[in-house]
Amino acid sequence: MGVSVSSGAGSTAGGGLSPAERAVAGAVDRDELLAILGTLVATPSCDGRESAAQRAIAALMREVGLEVDLWEIDLGELARHPACSWEIERGEALGVVGRLGGGRGGRDLILNGHIDVVGAGDRSRWRHDPWRLTVEDGRAYGRGTVDMKGGLACALAAAGALQRSGVRLRGRLLLESVAGEEDGGLGTLAAILRGYRADGAVVVEPTRLAVVPVQAGALTFRLRVAGLAAHAAMRWEGVSAVDRFLALQSALRTLEAARTAEVRSGRFGPLFARYPVPCPVSVGRLQAGEWPSTVPEEAVAEGRFGVLPGEDVATAKERFERAVAAAAAVDPWLRDHPPVVEWWGGAFAAAVTDPEAEVVTTLAGVHADLNGAAPVVEGVTYGADMRLLVHEGHVPTVLYGPGDVACAHQPDEHVPVDELVRAAQALAVLAMRFCGHDAADTVAAQA
Repeated sequence: MGVSVSSGAGSTAGGGLSPAERAVAGAVDRDELLAILGTLVATPSCDGRESAAQRAIAALMREVGLEVDLWEIDLGELARHPACSWEIERGEALGVVGRLGGGRGGRDLILNGHIDVVGAGDRSRWRHDPWRLTVEDGRAYGRGTVDMKGGLACALAAAGALQRSGVRLRGRLLLESVAGEEDGGLGTLAAILRGYRADGAVVVEPTRLAVVPVQAGALTFRLRVAGLAAHAAMRWEGVSAVDRFLALQSALRTLEAARTAEVRSGRFGPLFARYPVPCPVSVGRLQAGEWPSTVPEEAVAEGRFGVLPGEDVATAKERFERAVAAAAAVDPWLRDHPPVVEWWGGAFAAAVTDPEAEVVTTLAGVHADLNGAAPVVEGVTYGADMRLLVHEGHVPTVLYGPGDVACAHQPDEHVPVDELVRAAQALAVLAMRFCGHDAADTVAAQA
């Protein structure tokens, strides 16, 4: 991989689980975990309507013994922050943070996950009801099981195991359930601005239990391309905006290939080895024309532009705009009618955490001790709230969670139940090692 991850100072990484850690890992209750996930899946939280699910998870946090901060986010104030972005109109957004332990001299740890999910789409394409958890052949099906209510359920199950085992954490364990991640990350930003910071954080994104200290970013663009309308029977009298867009699309593919080569030859190349395109450029929506028998006078393309690890957002935008301008300069029509680039919606910066940061090395040691083998350490091509915790909260952050992101945003989204359990066990033991703890026998002696 080209990345060395050593065990964290003061941990038992490499030496196996301590008796207290083994007891906590064994206290993770599969049935409780699935019941939590079932409640979350059965509470739809898409299209900006996350509040019911936020109230539900706040209640679940209280059930497992967490102190809960549930507040209404001031969207007007939040919108003025330079790192804020969202695409979906909301009249309300709630923040939820549960707290366990603290006040005993240890380090603080954040477990962060988003409650919002994308829509289910055409229900006829699902074998199982998207809004009801179904367990079949070792897999849990339902919208959000991967992205990422499964990870949230693991965090809650981990907290429950710690409570049942009588372990008292010295540092604080903060469980953040955030809204609005899919369209910009407003919930995580709101939690940071409310004062929730820590010595380390895990965003429980679906990484297949790989340890991910590097995430690419993503920007949403709109490209307006002008043409000249004419009757389709005399199409040579007009200029098709679709044809002109295709010339620009070719330039964007060339730009994508150049940026792929840049990643491959750079210091993050080994972390993205399994991805054919580390930072994709994708047009998700293309609209053109007013009438089938009219040459289209405008084409509007909207899509996603990947941000390279280590690249700032301003530089990424400049490179995109420069590539569009260069392609337009060699086209006689576009040279005189230059396309317009607009940036809108979600803006996900890339983020990097030092692979030797304590939260990374401690998590890697926990995974190795629980699973008998070192974890895969890699980067991911998608944007995540890691970048807000790193850039705005200044919290060393890693991604780690159950499931494969390839199953997200699709019919029959699912996560292996075994990965849910193993992720919950890892999060529980990580909290013990990272935050520090008094074991059950020590707590009893102090009572």
